[in-house]
Amino acid sequence: MVGNEAPIRLKIAYLGGGSRGWARMLMQDLALCPSLGGEVYLYDINLEAARLNEALGNWIQRQPGVVADWRYRAVPTLEEALRGADFVVCSIQPGPLEAMEQDLAIPARYGLLYPVGDTIGAPGLMRGLRAALIYEGFAHNIEAFCPGAWIINYTNPMTICTRTLTKACPGLKVFGCCHEVFGAQELLADLAAQYWGIPRPRRQEIEVNVLGINHFTWIDRATYRGRDLLALVRHHIAQEGVMRPYTREEVLSWGNYFTCAHQVKFSLFERYGLLPAAGDRHIAEFVPGFTVDEETVYRYGFSLTPMSYRYARWAEAPEQTRALMAGERPFALKPSGEEGVQQMCALLGLGDMMTNCNLPNEGQIANLPLGAVVETNAYFAQDSVRPIVAGALPPGVLNLVEPHVRNQEMIVEAALTRNVDLAFQAVFSDPLTHLPIDRAWAMFREMLEANKAYLPGLV
Repeated sequence: MVGNEAPIRLKIAYLGGGSRGWARMLMQDLALCPSLGGEVYLYDINLEAARLNEALGNWIQRQPGVVADWRYRAVPTLEEALRGADFVVCSIQPGPLEAMEQDLAIPARYGLLYPVGDTIGAPGLMRGLRAALIYEGFAHNIEAFCPGAWIINYTNPMTICTRTLTKACPGLKVFGCCHEVFGAQELLADLAAQYWGIPRPRRQEIEVNVLGINHFTWIDRATYRGRDLLALVRHHIAQEGVMRPYTREEVLSWGNYFTCAHQVKFSLFERYGLLPAAGDRHIAEFVPGFTVDEETVYRYGFSLTPMSYRYARWAEAPEQTRALMAGERPFALKPSGEEGVQQMCALLGLGDMMTNCNLPNEGQIANLPLGAVVETNAYFAQDSVRPIVAGALPPGVLNLVEPHVRNQEMIVEAALTRNVDLAFQAVFSDPLTHLPIDRAWAMFREMLEANKAYLPGLV
């Protein structure tokens, strides 16, 4: 906010308003931004979860340090949330955890392992089918009730969800946000401090050129104040003990399923010369070899995320929220590290910014299909998100990335046209589906049967 100008009043529609994570980070960031104020309408098929977030958001507004005026409302209908909204934030769970459990368990019986299962491979593509059917409905409702709104998508599979919005209703203004590149910038900042004997840079000071697709984005240039960080990565991995096998016991002792030893990204960097930007648990699902069995997973210094952890986190979150509001858990109002509110400010003309995001390919990646959603840097300004030309993927990396672009495009088309055969073709051609076609078809049919309640019109 400049001078004594009044804050801009907004209506934000939050689809997935019962969110256990993203919604709560947004609440804190909005509370710390004096340039904005207004109302956040929380819509969720679980109205009770949205009402809990309504209570939390309004409780946060009463805490010390709040500099913005927001009111949170849980609403029972999509129309009520969307009508007249300036921004639409999408952060949903496409199907219950029980569906995700089957997404992972059925392929596992066929010998196919997936550390995450929310983006690619048989589990991610099946989740994508569920999500695309939901997002098709979102697209038409947004077009009907707030066609000029900017849509920020956080839901995985990021590419499929964002692409469904742009394909179902091409006039919508939509982009997808993911923080995986932030993790790569943090890693590069750590290496700069370690080897150059300088104070650790902030993530935002690490300049990277990124190109690829969500969770499979690659860095071909990285600098800090003009110094080459990819050369530093080469130096780092040449040090004794950096590239080594890990054991199951070692990895499990970390006690965190999100921690990795970066062996997957460093191994690919060694052979391809570009640095994958996501966490290893995501990267490993895009390329063959890293998940052939559990011992190989551990050898590369990451782990499979068990459903027991996901169920426990899902069950504990509401009680933790109630305990927070009751004063039984500490609360400190602080920035989340996400950029959604900064992006809103830029789109409202309150200062430009550049960051990575997911947008339809207009040529920012020269050798990936036009229209497909890709991830590069983009420039945010008043009512504008312009992708920055990232260049072309080198041939070897292109051979890894482009098949996934085609498969995700097929899943979106399969959902929009209710074409089961096309969905199978995407699953079968995924590089981790190393099965004979009859066994792959049997697996796919089992997965469809387990998901039939969440695939209306398709099964």
